[in-house]
Amino acid sequence: MPEGDTIHRIAAYFAERLPGRTITEGEVARRPDLRLAGREIRAVRAVGKHLYLDFVDGAALRSHLGMWGTWHRYATGEKWRKPARRASIRFVTEETEWVCFDAREIELVAPRSVRSRELREAVGPDLLGPAVEPAALVARARALRPADSLIADVLLDQRIAAGIGNVYKCEVLFLGGVHPRLPLARVDDRVLAFLYSTAADLLRLNVRPGERVTRFEDGGTLWVYGRIGERCWRCNARIAYARLGVHWRATYWCPRCQSEEPSDSTRRMLDPAGEDGPAPDPPPHEVPLRRNHAHYPPAGRDRPRTGSRRLSARPAPRRRR
Repeated sequence: MPEGDTIHRIAAYFAERLPGRTITEGEVARRPDLRLAGREIRAVRAVGKHLYLDFVDGAALRSHLGMWGTWHRYATGEKWRKPARRASIRFVTEETEWVCFDAREIELVAPRSVRSRELREAVGPDLLGPAVEPAALVARARALRPADSLIADVLLDQRIAAGIGNVYKCEVLFLGGVHPRLPLARVDDRVLAFLYSTAADLLRLNVRPGERVTRFEDGGTLWVYGRIGERCWRCNARIAYARLGVHWRATYWCPRCQSEEPSDSTRRMLDPAGEDGPAPDPPPHEVPLRRNHAHYPPAGRDRPRTGSRRLSARPAPRRRR
């Protein structure tokens, strides 16, 4: 699942290979009016989850991979590893063919246009950018979101801060001890700042090849995302799952570590060991899982896709059913 770290990694890969190259042929799916041939690439950059190919003439090709988008690199004439009907962008530079499959959004943005200004205003500070100030992000969240917004929706709002996707949403909420159903009004400013600063730290740590990691003990893995019904690494409770928020996004959390009482999350974040030191390991949390929409992800769009070698990242962890 491409998130901010994924897009920055792709941008770094492209930035080593594409600037100064001229596109000899290319097209955008269902947009025959967008002409790519003859354009020289000046730079490649990532802004949150958006990838921009900046051309010398001032225009920019913007792509958003969404849930399942991938970029592939081929030698000219090499057989594609995905069907042509799924290609969103294709262009050729010298002996190399670049193909983006299954992108959610593609557009050619004219320089100094109304659209370019709209895009700048629609995306908040990139958490992988320089000198992101958590306190400023807290103020943006309070200004841009209604007080009753679920914190799970607030973290995904790219107008506040760009780069957090569904995986990091679940992981930072766990690390902050915050229940995903908690409304914004009940989240302390210190906790909200902690969530954004932790997301920025994790994104930076994962701008590198390999599996995405948020838990660095015992070989590294994820704390809660994709681990429905498995034991919490901290308290041994069963990881819960539900589709939450305005867009009904898959959400994972620990029902014991992530409290719906905001004072608990504030206390845990500021003093994780407590006044008397770490609590002893609790006994196993024996709560039977029921096979319904609140516990098991339905088949289909939220199931991670596997496939061939690609530039856009590792596949998401396989979920149990």
